[in-house]
Amino acid sequence: MTMTTLPRTEQRVARSLAESADPQAALARALEAIGESLGWRLGAAWEPPAEQPDQLVCVETWHAAEVDGHEFEEASRGVVLPGGEGLPGRVWLSGKAAWISDVQRDGNFPRAEAARRMGLHAAFCFPFRSARGVLGVIEFFTGEPRELDADLLATMDTLGDQIGQAVERRRDSEALRSKDARHQAILDAALDCVVIMDHTGRVLAFNPAAERTFGYDAGLAVGQDMADLIIPPDLRERHRRGLARYLETGEPVLLDRRVEITGMTVEGTAFPVELTITRIDAPGPVTFAGHIRDISDRKAAEEELRASRARIVAAADAARRRIERDLHDGAQQRLVELALELRMARSRLDADPVEVAEFLDAAVETLAAATSELRELARGIHPAALTEGGLRPALQALVDRCSVRARLLAVPDERLPAAVEATAYFVVAEALTNAVRYADAQSVEVRAVRTGGRLRVEVRDDGRGGAQADSGSGLRGLADRLAAIDGTLEVTTAAGGGTLLAAEMPCES
Repeated sequence: MTMTTLPRTEQRVARSLAESADPQAALARALEAIGESLGWRLGAAWEPPAEQPDQLVCVETWHAAEVDGHEFEEASRGVVLPGGEGLPGRVWLSGKAAWISDVQRDGNFPRAEAARRMGLHAAFCFPFRSARGVLGVIEFFTGEPRELDADLLATMDTLGDQIGQAVERRRDSEALRSKDARHQAILDAALDCVVIMDHTGRVLAFNPAAERTFGYDAGLAVGQDMADLIIPPDLRERHRRGLARYLETGEPVLLDRRVEITGMTVEGTAFPVELTITRIDAPGPVTFAGHIRDISDRKAAEEELRASRARIVAAADAARRRIERDLHDGAQQRLVELALELRMARSRLDADPVEVAEFLDAAVETLAAATSELRELARGIHPAALTEGGLRPALQALVDRCSVRARLLAVPDERLPAAVEATAYFVVAEALTNAVRYADAQSVEVRAVRTGGRLRVEVRDDGRGGAQADSGSGLRGLADRLAAIDGTLEVTTAAGGGTLLAAEMPCES
């Protein structure tokens, strides 16, 4: 080995490291540069795997163009070396370069047989390290025995520091790129809008969810003033004052809190959003992340729930007034008449027994009529057949009373919760009434089927169609009644094609 060879080796290694962006490529280029500069036959790099930090595995190999190194490289990649075992293990454990004059005669070289078949003899190994410590080791082999070359080992020790630092820098850079890619993937996959804003109020990032929600392309949104972009005009000055106050005092008002405000699309349409603003903890000027969720559907559902509750209350009030009126005009009048007849009978008790008997007969008839009216009134509130026999006899009674041809195709035999049975009954009653009164139907089919934990009730007619779930107080009242027990109502109809009214409700006992 000439003294001029080592500087050329150092220069070539430095150049190869500078040209390699990938940490694995940096190792491969360093192996090639050292091996070709020194004229050695084969080289290998060893590192500890992440899952076994106290052992070494071969991660990269090189051999000269004229050498068939396949067998020895396979032997190297197929072995795991703990600290102290083999040439790489010894150097890994000591942290110092080592030289073997002839590996075939070395007592601590597990790959000696593979080296013998390939004709390898002399070997040296040195660690490559960074500020964090030894990262791995590099070994080289040649085809004849050689005595220790101290200058070569010293040079390799220096190169080990350069290689380790280069590999570490590239690993850090790769980890940073990987981290950035993960962050970007998370932003891209987020269902909520994420808008990043700098301390001047300019948009730095605009994820796909924000594009879909606000209608702006990210390329156009980035760099724009966020207030002008997605905040309604009447709220912009308030936003700017809040940002200026925070930058001046550092006292948060809305940071890390969920608030409901109004956003604005590219068309200028305002809509309700839930907003959370967080400060991004990073060096440099203050940066903020806005996490925004469109809550239009939730607000609409809340409004419908309020309206549904109001309709239920109004319907209950109307039902109470109807019951009060029916009692006053019907059964109450019968009972008053009964009382009068009984008093008259009492007054005639001693004078004319025959007339008393007539008064008593009239009283019995009046009592029977009052009882009948009360029974009919009770049926309107809750059918007796439903209370006594369950869904099957109650639905059968509805079908039997229908003025057009009607059939009950299926109904569960078991008893269901009272609220479910009552709801199913009134769904069928309303559907039959609508089919006869409004659809001019000639035939109707009723089906109630329990599947799993839900009851599905279907009423299909052959009428003229045109019904809608939100039209008329009857269907809207059914929808409200179903919603009260977490059920749903669906009306499918086409002009001239009949109507299918389908209600589903949970029916766990």
